[in-house]
Amino acid sequence: MVTLLIILLIIVCIALGLFVLVQNPKGGGLAAGAGSSNMFGVQRTGDVLEKGSWILLTLIVVLTLGITTVAKTSGGAAAVGNSAIQERLDKTPSPSPIGGALNNNKPAAAPAPAKDTTKK
Repeated sequence: MVTLLIILLIIVCIALGLFVLVQNPKGGGLAAGAGSSNMFGVQRTGDVLEKGSWILLTLIVVLTLGITTVAKTSGGAAAVGNSAIQERLDKTPSPSPIGGALNNNKPAAAPAPAKDTTKK
């Protein structure tokens, strides 16, 4: 189910990208001084593309929320992966504190000084 929603989301995202690329900019773009920009229903096409963009944007939001909801409730592959990772983290030993192991709040013994091996 999640895979189907993700594929649908990708298709809607591509469609939204195409809708945005096809639209004329609000400033008119290259047709700013053409004077015949409303000929052959160009204004009507702009309205349809703008409404289509808003509809596709709404679909993206709904699909994203749906994917999140279905993935959390179904315990799909993503949830299994997270629990496996959490299980491995629980099994790993915790690192010792800086300076070695501390017993009863006593600092660890300092290491012995290195021997001087140079001849005098």
